[in-house]
Amino acid sequence: MARKPPPKVQVIVNSRRGDNTIRPVDVEARPPPAKRRVLRHPEFEQHSKKWFPWLTISFVVANVVMFVVTMYVNDCPKNSGRSCVAKFLGRFSFQPFKQNPLLGPSASALEKMGALDVRKVVHRHQGWRLISCIWLHAGVFHILANMLSLVIIGILLEQEFGFARIGLLYLIAGFGGSLLSALFIRSNISVGASGALFGLLGAMLSELITNWTSYVNKVAALLTLVIIVVINLAVGILPHVDNFAHIGGFLSGFLLGFVLLIRPQFGWVSQGYAPPGYSSNPKFKIYQRILWIISLILLIVG
Repeated sequence: MARKPPPKVQVIVNSRRGDNTIRPVDVEARPPPAKRRVLRHPEFEQHSKKWFPWLTISFVVANVVMFVVTMYVNDCPKNSGRSCVAKFLGRFSFQPFKQNPLLGPSASALEKMGALDVRKVVHRHQGWRLISCIWLHAGVFHILANMLSLVIIGILLEQEFGFARIGLLYLIAGFGGSLLSALFIRSNISVGASGALFGLLGAMLSELITNWTSYVNKVAALLTLVIIVVINLAVGILPHVDNFAHIGGFLSGFLLGFVLLIRPQFGWVSQGYAPPGYSSNPKFKIYQRILWIISLILLIVG
């Protein structure tokens, strides 16, 4: 029967003065070093992961479907005769350029589908038009521009903050844009998701301000965002563009961003997850709390 080889022995010399005793140690018997425990807090784990932007994609699909349905209801060949654009599309062909230069339906078709008409909102109590109008678009160029902006801005925000907050922000900002538009534009109908999109832009700006200490290149991020906002607001100077919806949506989203997109400051750990004796920073800075309270009051009062 083969003999079991003797265990490996490591010689350890104690370095303390006055005690240079040599002690043999069984290497195989030494327990493995314990793994270092890393303290993580769910709040920061949530911000470190990226949400899948399914809501933004759903919004894009819903807008496109509503445009197709509107073109079906429009039925240009039946209502406008031979002057339709892209006749090969049949009842989905577009209105003449003199009526709609954006390649889209007629004003009457948009009104049937729920365009914002102040007279019907006030006198016929059709308040639902304040929401339905943000899902309608005046033409191909209109919906392409808005959906491209929604994909860029919406996906970025939803990946960072999740579908619940961004969905709520989108709808409330769209309603705010429609409300301001209804106060100032009483003679024409209004459609488009521009108010909701400007709400997302406003929320991005307020998120940058309230979470200022979390950013590295603060000035560069602020200047880039301000330039984007100014360019989009300048588009409102063009004819047939409802800039009141842009301004109303932007202001609503700007205030909502302080309320919904606030983040704990770096170094904060909840007491339930902190080790004994750990001194954590306050969850929010004083200026974050002040902005949160002021914005909430303005939203409620406004």
